[in-house]
Amino acid sequence: MAALGQNVLAAPDDAARAPSANAATTASTAAEPDGPARFWDALDARPQDAWTRLRDSFGWDIESLSPEARARVDKWIARYRDSPRNIRHITRDAKPWLAWITRQVEERDLPGEVALLPFIESSFDPGARNYSGAAGLWQFMPRTGDALGLARNRRYDGRLDVDASTRAALGYIESQAERWYGGDIPLSLAAYNAGAGTVNKARRRAERQGRGNDYWSLSLPGETMQYLPKLYAIAEIIAHPQRYGVELPDIQVTPAVARVELHRSTTLDNLARRLDVSQPRLAKLNPGVLRGAVDPADSTTLLVPHGAHRQALASLSTENAEASSAGSDSASGSDGETKTETPKATHRVKSGDNLTRIASRHNVSTRDLIRWNAIESPGSLRPGQLLSLSGG
Repeated sequence: MAALGQNVLAAPDDAARAPSANAATTASTAAEPDGPARFWDALDARPQDAWTRLRDSFGWDIESLSPEARARVDKWIARYRDSPRNIRHITRDAKPWLAWITRQVEERDLPGEVALLPFIESSFDPGARNYSGAAGLWQFMPRTGDALGLARNRRYDGRLDVDASTRAALGYIESQAERWYGGDIPLSLAAYNAGAGTVNKARRRAERQGRGNDYWSLSLPGETMQYLPKLYAIAEIIAHPQRYGVELPDIQVTPAVARVELHRSTTLDNLARRLDVSQPRLAKLNPGVLRGAVDPADSTTLLVPHGAHRQALASLSTENAEASSAGSDSASGSDGETKTETPKATHRVKSGDNLTRIASRHNVSTRDLIRWNAIESPGSLRPGQLLSLSGG
């Protein structure tokens, strides 16, 4: 029924910090003579929390902003400093998700500041809903979620699914940057908020007026004008919490949640019993599941506590392998003739498929899937369409 995935989320309550990847190497060479290499190895071996890892992935330089742009950022720094309780509340709510989102951002080689976007979108609440209709950690509007392949029906809302919506959001930001803005992430984030049409129109207007066409030179809707200053401000505070009198909660890098792949329908109650975890806890990790039942037609993944009973997880993995094997064995038709299987390097689109689901199923990125197949619109897939999974 399920196979244990490799993606994990940061543990919210673990007492011990995880050592870095260099810890074992450093321990084995600790008795060797001191020297420059030993010094740096010792630094690398120190425990690293999620905030440190996030800071290390930051890519923007606030000092390089123009005085006008810096003033816009400073205004928001002042506002955040005036409400430290709000900062503490939001960063506490980020505990289950921050480290995993940071890893996803790193894998795509995006600036680490992008991992803080849920801070200003939803206050890191995966169940957040806006009066305008936006929902989830990344606040997707219904039509945008549909276009990005996030299933939405009475049973399931992919916009509330932390795993699916994160992959969709980062893929969208990345693809928009490449398609329209030559890799410029601030412009892509502005398009994420206001739409590419609005941003592109503002850029053309700025060019006609002899101004620059970067984000800071544009005249955009009020909310979008504040979007990047807010993100720069919260990143600056995270980078220097002591400077701004902010105390951040401990967030460890150690795993707390594992992603499993689903191949059969089940219920959260059933999984909770088998994994020996509470149903409310499982439901909280999977707010996209609206009625307690999980159907692979809606979502192929589910988040479960990393500390769930290992034998139960092993049992689910075995069942999943058997289900996959049974699916492979059913290649012959009822008339005894053997059906031709689709090559492993391609995927035949079926009814209900979307880019996010296909990319997850074949362990490729949505961005690569779009690029390999020259897909102009995420909602343009048609049943029977053959997609390349390698660009070959």
